[in-house]
Amino acid sequence: MSTMGVVVSVTDLTTQAGWMAALAIAALVFAGWRKNARAVPRTPRAEPKVLRPRVPIGIAEATVPLYKRPNIFRRIWAAAASLGIAVVMGAVFAIIVAFSAAYIVITLTDLLKS
Repeated sequence: MSTMGVVVSVTDLTTQAGWMAALAIAALVFAGWRKNARAVPRTPRAEPKVLRPRVPIGIAEATVPLYKRPNIFRRIWAAAASLGIAVVMGAVFAIIVAFSAAYIVITLTDLLKS
C-alpha cells in the first residue's frame, strides 16, 4: 500500500486565491463594459410605412367574481405545511453545518499533531 499526500503551502493557496479574485473582478468589469441594448432610444430616420390600414381591435369585457379568502382549514394546512418544510430544511442545514464543523476540527487537529 502506498499513501499519496498533497502538500500546498499557505503562500501558494493565497496566491492562487488572489489570482482568481483578480480574474473574477476583471471578468465583471469587461462584462459590464458594453452598452445595454436599449440604453438610448432609437431615433426614427423616416416615417414608418404602413402596409395595411389600422383596424381597431374589439375588447371583450367580462365581470369576474370578487376575491374570496380561503377557509380556515386551508389556511391552517398552509401554515402547518410551511412549518414542516421549515423544520425539515433547518434539520438538513444543521446536519450539514455540524458535519462540516466536525470535519474541519478533525482535519486541523490532525495537522497540528503532525
